[in-house]
Amino acid sequence: MADPTRRKPPLQVIREGNPGKRPVPEGVRLPPADLVEPDWTDTFAEVTGAQGPVNARCRTVASREWRRVVPVLEFTAGIGTVDTSTLTDYCICIARIDQCEREISTNGILMLGERGWQKNGATTIVGQYRTQLARYIGELGLSPSARGRLTPPEDSGDDDDDVFD
Repeated sequence: MADPTRRKPPLQVIREGNPGKRPVPEGVRLPPADLVEPDWTDTFAEVTGAQGPVNARCRTVASREWRRVVPVLEFTAGIGTVDTSTLTDYCICIARIDQCEREISTNGILMLGERGWQKNGATTIVGQYRTQLARYIGELGLSPSARGRLTPPEDSGDDDDDVFD
């Protein structure tokens, strides 16, 4: 049963209608937009390291994640052009986590340094990226619990008053 004390998110109120005629903040009314995937070479420059092109895989991972989540978010969250930077950062975060995990898999969690065995620096970095990823997942509604807070819009059959038309 739904919690009667919990307010519906403003976007959900807009999608489902507002039978109580309570005011909805104007700032949440965003027209849907066709989001254009960023040029990942701006973020992940062409750099060659000891193991080949360092950022080529990051560009691939970020692009694949963009193409995976944007269609879903356009349908479920009604994202707009203003959300491009959040989505871009989310994809960068995914790519960097992949990069750190590959570094840890290649060189191990512990590395032999000047003063003996020490923690691979990628373990600290990946932890910070995972913390940020958790925030993005909550903001964008990409986890089951975040999706549970939204209910899908009901099809009333009357599309004349639809904000997104």
